[in-house]
Amino acid sequence: MKKLTPSSEEFLSQIYQIRGQRVMLDMVLAEVYGVTTKRLNQQVQRNIKRFPPEFMFQLTDEEFEDLRLQIATTNFTMRRVPPYAFTEHGAIMAASVLNTDAAVQASIYVVKAFVQMRNVIGIYKELEQRLTDLEVQFGEQGAQIQQILQVIRQFVQKENEPRKPIGFK
Repeated sequence: MKKLTPSSEEFLSQIYQIRGQRVMLDMVLAEVYGVTTKRLNQQVQRNIKRFPPEFMFQLTDEEFEDLRLQIATTNFTMRRVPPYAFTEHGAIMAASVLNTDAAVQASIYVVKAFVQMRNVIGIYKELEQRLTDLEVQFGEQGAQIQQILQVIRQFVQKENEPRKPIGFK
């Protein structure tokens, strides 16, 4: 995997939706913070009281397998143990337990990435509200406009739905 930079699209693509939360995996955070995954996980385990379930959780075997099928990086497929997933708060807490200059700088980038993801989701909600306002404005007179709005809503809803895993079971 090439070095992730905060401005790169690849950095944002490393934020996954798992169990209804936006998270980054331990191997991605370790790379961003400039440490090995083993070191990150050691520091987390040493400071486990700082990581309640809403900050960090370990993927189940089934979640791990689904993600493994979707992600085709060799580092990820070689793992035997399911990775840890860190929420925005968990990623910041991980930077504080690592306590390196690189981790402090990278934590700023991680926060910015999560905020940017939140803004994108806000745009979808705003679009849905505007569509609702248009529907009310045109009422029954704009039947064609209502059909167009329904198609747009279906498009937006499909993007938010979880995808089925690809491959054989």
